[in-house]
This record gives sequence, C-alpha cells and structure tokens, in this order.
Amino acid sequence: MDIITKDFYIRDDVVQVAKDLLGMYLISNIEGQRTIGRIIETEAYRGPEDKACHAYNNRYTKRTSVMFQEGGVAYVTLCYGIHHLFNVVTGLEGKPHAVLIRALAVVEGVEYMLARRGMEKVQPRLMAGPGSVSKAMGITTDYHGKTVLDDEASVYLAYGKAITETDILASPRVGINYAEEWVATPWRFRIKKK
Repeated sequence: MDIITKDFYIRDDVVQVAKDLLGMYLISNIEGQRTIGRIIETEAYRGPEDKACHAYNNRYTKRTSVMFQEGGVAYVTLCYGIHHLFNVVTGLEGKPHAVLIRALAVVEGVEYMLARRGMEKVQPRLMAGPGSVSKAMGITTDYHGKTVLDDEASVYLAYGKAITETDILASPRVGINYAEEWVATPWRFRIKKK
C-alpha cells in the first residue's frame, strides 16, 4: 500500500479532503500488531470560522497547537476522559483544519482489533464511531502531533480506491450541539451502502 503523500493533506479545502479520505486506509503497527481499516466515514473541521472546530476563532492552546501545523500530522484528542479520537491535520501551516476518522471497515488484523475492543466476533459496532476506531486500532494520545507521512511510523494512511461523489452521503456532524449555526453544516461523509 502506498502511503498518502503530503500534497494530499496540504490542500486548503478540508471538506474535499474529508471526502477524498473515504476509501483510503488507516494503518497502525503498534507493539508488533499490524491493523488496517478502510475509511468509510469522516467529518471535516475548518478553523477558524467553524464553531464546531477546536480551533474556532484561532483558539491556540497546547492541545490545538497541532492543528496549526502543516497537514500530515495526527491530532488525537481525549473525549470525556476515555475516548481517543483520531484526526488528521490538513491545510497549510497556520490554517487549523482537521478531518476526524469516524468509522472503518476491517481489512487486516481483526484478531488484534477484537482483543482491544474486548469482543469475540466482528460486529458493526467494532469500528463504528471515532472512539471505537481508535480503540480497535490501538491509537491513543501518545500519537498526538506525530507524522502520518512515514510508513515506518506507528500510525499512517495509505491510498485506496477513490469514492465517487455520487457514492458519498453527506449529513450534519455528530455531537456538536454547541456549534450554533454550524450544527446543520453537512460535513459528515459516509460511503453509501449498496
């Protein structure tokens, strides 16, 4: 699998990057356990104007500083103190854009995914939701700020089969009730089921 190159991430249109990540692969190689999932759901976050974005209004903190880096690094946040959420930073340095990986389909390493999730067999909930994705893939905040541009890295992304616009379902993002007029913005993208 060919690693996704920097030019893919440094485009300014984070919404297009979120769509283009559908069908690509998230790969982790953690403690000798290689897992691969095909990306089937994403969400776009575009700072500084997007009120759902952690870097809304150019909010620059220890956590969000990673979002201001040049695209191609991991932005891993902790939600409710328990769920690790994996995002990839996009855009040029100083533009705080990121794409949240919301769901994956199993490709390789299912035995590791099941063990990490405490499950005995594959079920739809295995990697449905960003917390489940990170848990199954072994991704924690230890990878926050790390490059995803090196296939020697513990976590990186690789090219897959591109998804056509007609096969993408767009809808509002999840869990952003605080985002006022941005709540209804259709920046959650899923591959349509056939």
